Amino acid sequence: MSLAAMPYTTFLLLLEFAAGCQAVLMLAVLKGEISKGFIKMSAVLVLATAVPALWITNILGGVDVVADYPLATEWLTPLRVVVAAFLVLSALYNLLVWREYLEPSKPLGWLTAAAGAVAIVLAAAYVQLPTWGYGGTLVSLLAGALSLGAVSLGMTLGHWYLVTPRLPEQPLNRITLLLLIVLAAQTLFVVANLFIPARYVPAIDGSESGLLQNPVLWLRLGIGLLFPLALAYMAWQSSVIRAMMSATGLLYIAMGGVLAGEVLARALLFSTARTL
Repeated sequence: MSLAAMPYTTFLLLLEFAAGCQAVLMLAVLKGEISKGFIKMSAVLVLATAVPALWITNILGGVDVVADYPLATEWLTPLRVVVAAFLVLSALYNLLVWREYLEPSKPLGWLTAAAGAVAIVLAAAYVQLPTWGYGGTLVSLLAGALSLGAVSLGMTLGHWYLVTPRLPEQPLNRITLLLLIVLAAQTLFVVANLFIPARYVPAIDGSESGLLQNPVLWLRLGIGLLFPLALAYMAWQSSVIRAMMSATGLLYIAMGGVLAGEVLARALLFSTARTL
């Protein structure tokens, strides 16, 4: 990946992380079984990630091409506006959560999650020009957001069981199961995308035929998907039998794999125009 594409890659990762964590948090609070402390920490995590995401959107500029990768610049201004709205909504949600207005905060939390989803929709439109299609780009970013959110909040939630063992196991069961399903779907999606050619291959890569010889692709599949997929399954099984310390440790390792996988996926996007 070219150095010129690094701000764009970083922005996509930050947006995926923030939007994914907010969505998973709202799913986790549906049944009211998680602690106030976990909700507060997760809300701060989203806000802290949304701040640099917005900052980067304002330094990207309006260039049409970065490292021979064409961008749909007409979507940049709407993207900035929605990311700014996501940040403001997240700040308001934090205000309510930290004042422990948990029930009144839920509609605002869902609105924040919706703003994050819309931001991903616009980000996909912004970077989709050379890929095989908008749908593939959108699915790739949405799935990445959910996997990052599930593994991060799952690992974080695991710590609450270590200090409060009587918490019900269902919230961690559901988050680890969500992670397992999303990673399995991502793996199938990536394999399918190996057979769908991009509309335009950036000159930094040079050829479609070199993709299977690219070690980054196999690191994406092995370290970024298959390895955390196995860990997610073991973490889910551990949470079912209330082996929360084991589940938390497994999610620690899985988080590193998922994060590395998303970094590699976005690097491959800007170098090969593949939605992996």
